[in-house]
Amino acid sequence: MPKYVVLVTGGAGFIGSHLCRFLLSRNFKVICVDNLLTGSSGNIKDLRSNTDFSFISHDVSKPLEITGNVHFVLHFASPASPVDYAKLPIQTLKAGALGTHNLLGLAKAKKAVFLLASTSEVYGDPLVHPQPESYWGNVNPIGPRGVYDEAKRFAEAITMAYHKVHRIDTKIARIFNTFGPFMRKNDGRVVPNFIMQALANKPLTVYGDGKQTRSFCYISDLIDGVYKLMLSKVNEPVNLGNPEEYTILEFAKKIIKLTGSRKIIFKPLPVDDPKTRCPDISKAKKLLKWEPKVSVDEGLKRTIEWFRRN
Repeated sequence: MPKYVVLVTGGAGFIGSHLCRFLLSRNFKVICVDNLLTGSSGNIKDLRSNTDFSFISHDVSKPLEITGNVHFVLHFASPASPVDYAKLPIQTLKAGALGTHNLLGLAKAKKAVFLLASTSEVYGDPLVHPQPESYWGNVNPIGPRGVYDEAKRFAEAITMAYHKVHRIDTKIARIFNTFGPFMRKNDGRVVPNFIMQALANKPLTVYGDGKQTRSFCYISDLIDGVYKLMLSKVNEPVNLGNPEEYTILEFAKKIIKLTGSRKIIFKPLPVDDPKTRCPDISKAKKLLKWEPKVSVDEGLKRTIEWFRRN
């Protein structure tokens, strides 16, 4: 039986590279598409020798033509950290708007399943806690995070429009904070920031009073959730994340305990930084039979070890 072909945009990024690796292990043929704006060829170096893997250097904001069959289109291409979208606001908007439009067109032409990597950022600075998929969000469209938030909100809207008008089998994964090996050291997000500071014997930087909360999902759990969603019959958005919630200060103390570093310094809170972020994963549990299995402590041990070696 011929192998199913999966196209993964952003496939050389943190989550995308893990997804490519996972799909190859499940006997899929993988076409990885990335312009390496924030992704890295080093993330997929070990995959190049696999005959079921191919790489296309391409900016998804421009139309993409693929010869042959494509059975699944997984759209993960976008700058995804506050540091990235502050530097690349227009590219972020284009990846979410033009990129999603182009890839939905490809999925339509190929009669493929389309999966959008959306984000918990669609909830903005939430007024409902934890955040269920039914919550519409509290987003500042012209604030410093607006380019990412609104790009993903538009991406969700056009994805559902293609589902309703063109009957494409679409999926929307609302991804909450995820961490693990292959994160960029200068990513700007809390996990690599804290780990890099700790390993360099520098104080850990906490913004504000550190009472803002986040929830952290280990990468292998997230990939399992994405895979189950990809193969499911679910078309409405589904939260994927770990509902275990920590204040940033508590999280910093975990890193200190695991690395032996000592000091925390405080800096002003960035504009529109969400005060709380925690997924309600009832829908994923019910419809996908999915929930995280790797504890935050175990995930951090693995991630710290990877950062030490790399």
